[in-house]
Amino acid sequence: MREALWAELLKVRRSRLPALTAAAFTLATGVCGLFMFILADPRRARTLGMLGDKAQLTGASADWPGYLVLLAQAVAVGGLLIYGMTAVWLFGREFSDHTAKDLLALPTSRTAVVAAKFTALAGWSLLLALQVIALGLLIGALLGLPGASVPVLAAGAGRILLVAALTFALTTPFALAASAGRGYLAAVGTMFAALFAAQVIAALGYGASFPWSVPGLLAGIAGPGQDAPGPVGYLLVAVVGGAGTLATAIWWQRADHTR
Repeated sequence: MREALWAELLKVRRSRLPALTAAAFTLATGVCGLFMFILADPRRARTLGMLGDKAQLTGASADWPGYLVLLAQAVAVGGLLIYGMTAVWLFGREFSDHTAKDLLALPTSRTAVVAAKFTALAGWSLLLALQVIALGLLIGALLGLPGASVPVLAAGAGRILLVAALTFALTTPFALAASAGRGYLAAVGTMFAALFAAQVIAALGYGASFPWSVPGLLAGIAGPGQDAPGPVGYLLVAVVGGAGTLATAIWWQRADHTR
């Protein structure tokens, strides 16, 4: 496991994807800060025209609670895409680069290889969430947003981390799709199908019973009048995450790798 994890970390370090994912979350955090900057002054929002209108459509308030909720929503929506692409890359690259047979010929067990990949994905996802929190706190402080207090900041940061954890769990089926599909295409299609279904089902009011809608509902993306997901929603996310991880490990353990 230690050798497999070290190998995965080397692959990550030598890839451009960590910088790209960090840049994507930096951009998302910056856009949230820009919306706060606009909403803090309605006259400025009117002066900016459409951009001001779009900022007002977020429904956020120009204070720390509203800003932290907006950051959680960015992690919920963007996280499924970015975390998902990361999972697809970690597993699918072995087949697109034709290194799967070489990897599986090593004395390291296949289960350890899968565990190392998921461990790298979990750490990667956590670092991106921490980046959003740190950069968000810096931007909020520079904007001088009102309503700051230790409980408010702690609750907001905790929500972002929980949303990130739920989103990470929901990417495990994409790893299975990348493995079974022996590359990126099937996994990317699965990811976009889940993302589309999450938006549609949440809009229909059944998001609490659809796992991929749960992080967005927790982040408050449906609006302040909507109920947060209950125990059933969290249980479904846990089931999807556990089943995706287990199924991926079983596939790698039993599949016939002839290519």
